[in-house]
Formats: sequence, C-alpha cells, structure tokens
Amino acid sequence: MPVPAVSSRTSALRGVRRVVFAALSGVCLACILAAGPAAAEEGAKPLLKAPVSPVPPLFDQADIDKATAALDGIVESAMNRTGVPGIAVGVVYKDKVIYAKGFGVREVGKPGEIDPDTVFLLASVSKPIASTVVAKLVGDGVVKWDDPAKEHNPAFALNDPYVTEHATIADLLSHRSGLHTGAGDLLEDLGFDRAYILSHLDQQPPDAFRASYHYSNFGYTSGGIAAAAAADKSWEELADEALFVPAGMETASYRHADYLAHEDRAHIHKRLRDGSWDALYDRNADAEAPAGGASASLNDVLRFLRLQLRNGTLDGKEIIDADALAAPRAPQVIPGSPRSVASRTGFYGFGWNVGYDDHGRVRVSHSGAFELGTATNIIFLPGEDVGVVTLTNGQPIGVAEAIGESFLDVATNGRQTVDWVGFLGMVFEQMAAAEAPEVDYTKVPAKPEPARDLTAYAGQYANGYYGPLDVSVSDGNLSMTMGPEAAPTTFALSHFDGDTFRFETVGENANGLAGAIFTVGEDGKASKVVLDYYDRTGLGTFVRN
Repeated sequence: MPVPAVSSRTSALRGVRRVVFAALSGVCLACILAAGPAAAEEGAKPLLKAPVSPVPPLFDQADIDKATAALDGIVESAMNRTGVPGIAVGVVYKDKVIYAKGFGVREVGKPGEIDPDTVFLLASVSKPIASTVVAKLVGDGVVKWDDPAKEHNPAFALNDPYVTEHATIADLLSHRSGLHTGAGDLLEDLGFDRAYILSHLDQQPPDAFRASYHYSNFGYTSGGIAAAAAADKSWEELADEALFVPAGMETASYRHADYLAHEDRAHIHKRLRDGSWDALYDRNADAEAPAGGASASLNDVLRFLRLQLRNGTLDGKEIIDADALAAPRAPQVIPGSPRSVASRTGFYGFGWNVGYDDHGRVRVSHSGAFELGTATNIIFLPGEDVGVVTLTNGQPIGVAEAIGESFLDVATNGRQTVDWVGFLGMVFEQMAAAEAPEVDYTKVPAKPEPARDLTAYAGQYANGYYGPLDVSVSDGNLSMTMGPEAAPTTFALSHFDGDTFRFETVGENANGLAGAIFTVGEDGKASKVVLDYYDRTGLGTFVRN
C-alpha cells in the first residue's frame, strides 16, 4: 500500500525538527544575548544570521600566561600540603608545549629528581591512549567501532550468549557490556595472567547489556585485544606500530618490563597512616595493558596531548585519521544520572570522560589511579586549544586532578577560586571509605565462640573461577593458599569467631581484613568456605574436594 502523502510530509517535518534541535543543543545563548536586543529597536545591533556554536574561545594569551605563571606555586603548595613525593606537570596551548616541569623525587629517601623525561606508570590514562591506537585501525579500515569483538577474537565470551555474539569493540571501550566494575580485577591481584582472566569473565554475572555502565578494566582490555587480533598483532606490538613510534613517543610502552628498564623512572608510593610516604610496592598491569598498563614520560604524554588537540596530526604529519579519532572523544554512554534536572550530565566516550563546564565549553579528560601508588590526569578543552597533563608517583588522593583544575580555574577567573586540593581530597577520602569492608574484622567479639580443632578446616577446596584453595595447618596455625600454580599467594588465617577466620587482603584492591567463613558438616569437617572479599559477585565459595 502506498504511504499517504501526509505521512511523508509529517515524517519530513519531524526530521527537520530533529536537525534544528540538534543544532540548537550546542548554541551559546550568552553569545546571542551579547549581540544585543532585537534589531527592530532603534540603534540596536543587527540580529545574528545564525546562533553562535560552538562556544567561542574565552581564553587569550594573557589568561594562559597568568595560569602558567601560577603553576609552580600550585604544585609546590599541593606537595607541601600532602607530601606527594614527585610530580610532573605540562601544558599545551595552540600546539606548543608552554610548560613542562618536574618536582620532587623519583623515590623517597634516595637521590634522583623528577624531570619531564622521568617515566611514570600512567594507570587508567592508558585507556584514552588505547582508544587512540584502535582509532588508527579504524581509520585504516582494519576494524570498525561496531565490529563484534568475537568476530576478531573467537575466544571472547561473556556470561550471556547474546552478549557474547553481539558485544562490539565500542561496547567494551565504553563500559556498557554489562560486566560489573572490577570484574576480573581480583584475579589480577592474585597474579593470574591476561589469558586466564579473560577466559574466566564468562563466569561473571552480567548487568543489562548496553543499558548499564560499569567501569571494567578487563572489559576494556577485551575490546583492545579484539582490535589487536584483527590486525594480527599483540596489543603491545600494535601500540608501538600504530602510535608510539610514528608519534615519536620514545619512552611510551604497554610492557611493564620497559618501565622497569628506565633508570629515570618514578617509583610508586603509598601514604602511611602517619602521613609519610613509602615506595612499598611495584604494580605490574600487563594483564590489563590496554586499560591500565601504559608507562611514559611527561614529554611523551604531552606529544599525545598535542595529537589530540590537532585531531590526529602531529608536527604536520597525520598519525590518526581525524574522523576515526572523533568517536572516542564523543559521548557514548551516560555513567550516571545527574543529581537533579538542573545539573549537567557527564558522559563517557571510548576511554575519555566528556563533559561541559559552566561556560558550555567541552571538557575531555581522564584520570589514572593505582592505590598502590600512582595518580595521573589529562584534561583538555578542544575549543580553547589547551590541555594539562599531571603525573604523580603517589597513591590517588586528588592531587593530580586538583592541579589541572587549578590551572583552568586561574585561566578562567584570573585567580584560584576553589581549594581544589582540599575539595578533591575529601572526595577521594569518601570514595576510599565506600570501599571499606562490610564487616569490621579488626573488632573481635568480646566473647567469641571457640574454633574447632584446626584440622577440621584443613583440606583442598575447589572453585571454578579462582581455582583451587589449599587450607593447611602448620605449627598450630591455619593458612590458605590460592592463585596461579607457578606463583600462589599464602594468607595467614587468624581466628575471629566460631568457624570464621580472618585474613589480610592483598593487591591493588586490598581493603584490610576479610573473612573466611567455614561451613562444617556432620562429619566434623568443613564442607565449604566462603571468602567474603572474593565473593563480591557471588563467586567466592570454595567447596571441599
């Protein structure tokens, strides 16, 4: 049956409305008002021929110069207040590095100052670098953002068969696959490698596909690995060939061994209870390389920032196709609803946070954080042609973000109007408090039920996700061992109450003491044990063999 003409006309009008509304969504109303009242009024300025969009630059050279001049004081104040051992900060404006400076030391108590060539672990700033690598393949026609991951990596699998077949590279790089936040992270903390972790993600219970947002390192990694498989390369080789070598990022790598090979590298630091800092750990993120395993110097991250601000071109040479590079920096998913209808909504692209400031300017950014001792941040305003990189060798307490925000604050307002170190420090403290265990195992009951003979708990237990658990007794003490066979982790178990013992958590996600809750059968032997720390998504039950 032919469609009535009126329907075609209605459809066309709806299409026109959509185009108009889309155009108006980026209009700078302040710019229209600045043009003056309607031209019909005598002496008024003429009406603009079209709305002003995007927002025109608000900064001039004097604004940038003033903010740049303030940076030394901003950084030194942040270090004095927090004690962060080392920081490197750089600014790019109109394709020029106008500031690049190191502060503090590579490792507390040892010689070796931070400089712009000091190599840092970048943590999750690895994600926007990774999406830029994938954008190279998209521009070259090797992959498309909407290619199903399984099309290129047949081993890819999630819990839901439909999602396994249909989850795309775009879904995985925007955290909308349904994998929960932290899926796979605890396996990494135990020392399992990338292949083991990715092959066990299909046991993770899913959330709604494409209708939920969860920040998943190994979901992101799956997207990167699928793209690398399409190019028939390892992820590390692909990153070198697609980005690091052509962009002249000589210190950049997704191999932890390359980071360790640099003498001029920033050691990571944990803040102790007394407020001092110590280089207690190393953090090998090879398993989640696309999501968190990159390392580079400030100078090389500034080259990456220049590439972003010039839409894929660096020193006059196109490195990444501009159209391919646009998708990662465009809104792809809403991480969470705004607090009120009057609040601005933030978005996530492919490895980038995308938002808008009080003046309607687009802000593109990402932070990186290893609780074991790294915090990084990159932020840029495309319309202002300016960006800031901050790298630190201390655990995340808001300092990296505060320095970037302080710079933009001074550039916008002529002075710093917010105590960014204090404000963001409070935010990070609240986030850390939210990760505290539900049960406080530091507080043993006043009259705990006694434990059984320790041999009742000893034995071999099985778990399809974490692998075997060996509980043993030695010299009157109980312990458990789990993790990869070649390098297992042993936890001392101390009695808490009845058949419940406690142990100290380890790794990037450690949050203090956790519980091992045994269930004892009629035969007087434990039939299973639940490790509550490892049971966040219901996978922490180990059954006696």
